Amino acid sequence: MTPRSAPANPCEQALDRWCERRSTTPLKVAVAYSAGADSTALLLAAYQRWPAHVVALHVNHGLQTAADGFELHARQFCEQRGIALCVERVNAAHEAGQSPEDAARLARYAALARMAREVGADCVLLAQHADDQAETLLLALSRGAGLPGLASMPEWFERAGMTFGRPLLDVPASDLRAWLQAQGHAFVDDPSNTDTRFTRNRIRAMLMPAWEACFPGFRPMLARSARHAAQAQRLLDQLAALDLAHTGVPPQIAQLQSLARDRQANALRHWLRTSEGVAASTTQLDELLDQIAACTTRGHRIHIKVGPGHVERIGECLGYTPAL
Repeated sequence: MTPRSAPANPCEQALDRWCERRSTTPLKVAVAYSAGADSTALLLAAYQRWPAHVVALHVNHGLQTAADGFELHARQFCEQRGIALCVERVNAAHEAGQSPEDAARLARYAALARMAREVGADCVLLAQHADDQAETLLLALSRGAGLPGLASMPEWFERAGMTFGRPLLDVPASDLRAWLQAQGHAFVDDPSNTDTRFTRNRIRAMLMPAWEACFPGFRPMLARSARHAAQAQRLLDQLAALDLAHTGVPPQIAQLQSLARDRQANALRHWLRTSEGVAASTTQLDELLDQIAACTTRGHRIHIKVGPGHVERIGECLGYTPAL
């Protein structure tokens, strides 16, 4: 009787699909390894695919008493399997007016990019999965987000001079945990993931089960909606680039006025995001469009707060003045 082979790690096929969609094959791959279930499954799949070209990166935020235990587990797990591991401890304390989650995320990405460059990696793989993507989309909907928010998390992106990839956005979290448990692979559970003081955790604990009850298997559908939103946003970005070629950068007011209001809004969003790194709220953008429409005399003043600075009229053009 031929023994049955062990079931494949669900991350393996996801990695195959992700690599097929990429134009280049990485020479050396880093995996952001928290020691949790999702990153454990991804690390094992990456090591299976590129055994001599994978390094695990662990960031110790030091924000909870369990952080040192996570690091110890990561070291032992990688040592037992012969997987190279880099660890960096960061200060993820948030500043006044900054959320703790944002501070930790910024510190984590900076540390991952730094470690990846040090080991010569071409990209860093992240283990966000279909549940994370669904939660991100639901959170965006609750905030009245536009297409950039509804596009949720991209499959790959650049940050801090490093390429990051998310190959598991179509894989449900339950598949990852079921495989790990069936194979007897150890992982840690972050206690902060069940803290309902955080909005995302409330979505996970309350909204996701309700959606599953009403629409079984909804996660791939939400992921598909996010991809549609991302595709539409890419087309709007292309249109904005064409319109900004017409208006100039920074935009000339008279040339903006020759565009329909919706195209003005799209061009201004693109200009502010790509040139100034800020995003206008719906209220701010509507006020700015009204001021552009009313700007018919030399003395008309435009001065509207956007992000930490102001959009204002500078001669015949708009300009952005950051806060001092």
